[in-house]
Amino acid sequence: MSNRITGSEFSLADIFSKKFEYFIPSYQRPYAWTTDQTSELFDDLYDFFKTESDEGYFLGSIVLIKKDGDPKSEVIDGQQRLTTITILLSAIASRIEGDDRKELLAYIVEPGKKYEGIEAKPRLTLRDRDRVFFEKYVQGLQFDLLMALGQQSLANESQRNIQLNSECLLKRMEAKFSNDPVELDKFVQFVLGRCFIIAVSTPSQQSAFRVFSVMNSRGLDLQPTDIIKADLIGQIADSEQPEYNERWEDLEVELGRSGFNDLFAYVRMIYAKDKAKKALLEEFRTHVLPRMHTPESLISETLEPFGEALHILKEGNYRAETDAQQANNYLRWLNRIDNSDWIPPAMLFLAQKKDDPEYVLWFFERMERLAAFMHICAYNVNWRIDRYAEVIEGLESDHNLNNPVHAVELTEAEMKLMRERLDSEIYTLTARRRNYLILRLDSFVSDGGATYDASILTIEHVLPQTVDSASEWAQTWPEQERRNYWIHRLGNLVPLNMRRNPSASNYDFKKKKEKYFKGSSNVTSYALTSQVTTQESWTEEDVKKRQSDLLEVLFEKWRLTANN
Repeated sequence: MSNRITGSEFSLADIFSKKFEYFIPSYQRPYAWTTDQTSELFDDLYDFFKTESDEGYFLGSIVLIKKDGDPKSEVIDGQQRLTTITILLSAIASRIEGDDRKELLAYIVEPGKKYEGIEAKPRLTLRDRDRVFFEKYVQGLQFDLLMALGQQSLANESQRNIQLNSECLLKRMEAKFSNDPVELDKFVQFVLGRCFIIAVSTPSQQSAFRVFSVMNSRGLDLQPTDIIKADLIGQIADSEQPEYNERWEDLEVELGRSGFNDLFAYVRMIYAKDKAKKALLEEFRTHVLPRMHTPESLISETLEPFGEALHILKEGNYRAETDAQQANNYLRWLNRIDNSDWIPPAMLFLAQKKDDPEYVLWFFERMERLAAFMHICAYNVNWRIDRYAEVIEGLESDHNLNNPVHAVELTEAEMKLMRERLDSEIYTLTARRRNYLILRLDSFVSDGGATYDASILTIEHVLPQTVDSASEWAQTWPEQERRNYWIHRLGNLVPLNMRRNPSASNYDFKKKKEKYFKGSSNVTSYALTSQVTTQESWTEEDVKKRQSDLLEVLFEKWRLTANN
């Protein structure tokens, strides 16, 4: 019976009493509630207080590792609520004086009883990184000092949330109870006496983590990484937990919470080599964890090197004595692709070969070509996953610049398909696909020297889509069939920085290139458009030649012929 899970309902007066001594273990995520969750909690409490005179208010459940008869409680789930409620009680205590403050403070800090052997200490102890900060400013009721701290002086996001949520609750208290101390007393009685939490306790870490994975009723939605962290850090020897917890959190801070979760999805792809069919947590446990010798090895041999690689990929900041600038240029183009399916094989390669800059450049030139091929040729996610899985499989064999991974190269069939697509009606592609192609082509023509803001890009036709029978265009292009053939092809398209007046798109060629393509500043940002403004005419022969020239550039730069 000593390992049984127990659950009981407690009022907040009991939750914050000598029955419990809460501490947040170092492997827990930081305090993450924002003012959205905090204001919602307060408003819910206040509205219930005003409308329900007798009913109790349920605040959800917390999960603790706790032995019977021992108040020491390791919080596995519930720190967000316990921390925020502590801030609320402290905010109220800061507004009252004398014996009332002393009585309320006892729910925040155990005052200690010498003859009962009870030590004076906070009811709730945060993680080491935030413990002193929380004790001083919140549990010490030093809110004036807390509000005076600049955001830059706060050590981490957790402390910023503590400051902002304290400010939020102080303002709420001022708005609701500034002129009515009697009403405030009633509210405190309601919070302590009619608000309840179910505390689920077990002395077994394993069973606590099992409960933790399914219970999180009012906190932020648990991320799979939170549960994996709890599982793994809990398996590491106590003496080494702080080190590995610190390394885990450093990686999470570097990548950001969203990027950190992406890392786990990408690692799953590397090991599974197929599209995820179940939730990330289950997939990670199925495909990744069984391959790890120890929790320590997952962190040091997998998450850290892959996390470093992911950061380089997303930021485009590969560093080496040679070839780094060119490699980062390819990364910038890869990050313009409208999916991230290329990242797992790129991440695996970079973790393996980042110290070989010449090979890195070779690989990313081909990875950008492969990603662009699938993007422009409208490969769906299943086709992309299968194709990138081939690259991952290739990376699992011995490879180097003298014996490179060939799976990242385009096949003859893929090059043929790409050539056909490039010589088709490009304008009919989705906006993201045609924009990528046009900007990439412009970068080739400008020899990579231009920079682009896709948010203000529009692709325009030189020969307009609608030709007035009385216009010069109708004389130059008398056959509708020929106009239809060329209208949407590369040779007739130019990039512009903003959508112009639609009526201006029908200007005759001379006026169009001077007034429409150049604009009021008489310059254009794009090499492709500059080429057109130097043309004296825009006949079918002109477009045909331009089409041929541009395709030649693409075929050469992307190496789309067998002899390339």
